Amino acid sequence: MATKLQRRTASLRKLHLLQTLNKPKSVKRSCSIINILLHFYKLKVKLEEIQREYQNLLKNIRIPKEVKVEKISGEQFVVRVACNKGGDKLVSILEVFDELGLNVVQARVSCRHFFSMEAIIGVGQDQKTSDMKDITDAVLKAIDEKQSGEQEMLVT
Repeated sequence: MATKLQRRTASLRKLHLLQTLNKPKSVKRSCSIINILLHFYKLKVKLEEIQREYQNLLKNIRIPKEVKVEKISGEQFVVRVACNKGGDKLVSILEVFDELGLNVVQARVSCRHFFSMEAIIGVGQDQKTSDMKDITDAVLKAIDEKQSGEQEMLVT
């Protein structure tokens, strides 16, 4: 008997709380519940509209291509890349590193809203010391080739 009373008071407390959020014009319980449901539906529609707007904004973001190379120790470099996502940019960048005889020691890649990569690379044993400008130019060229290839696919 006590649990039934506790459940009833708990539901009345919740209903009262919802009524205070909704600022009811009627005292009837059924009208209040309908108004509250309508209020929740309106909030849901607003949230969906905001999410659509957010997705449209993300589609239209254009990130300028950026490649930064810093020397951190004798034969190790940090390479930071940021550009629009799409295509096999990671693969082409890793191929460039391989062609230059560079070994990836550690890498962190993200493709959430745009492509970004931070990698620590080392010069291979059989390779001479690479120049930071050579690495930058080669990575930029790899990114440009992938982006131009994607644009040609979109046009045809």
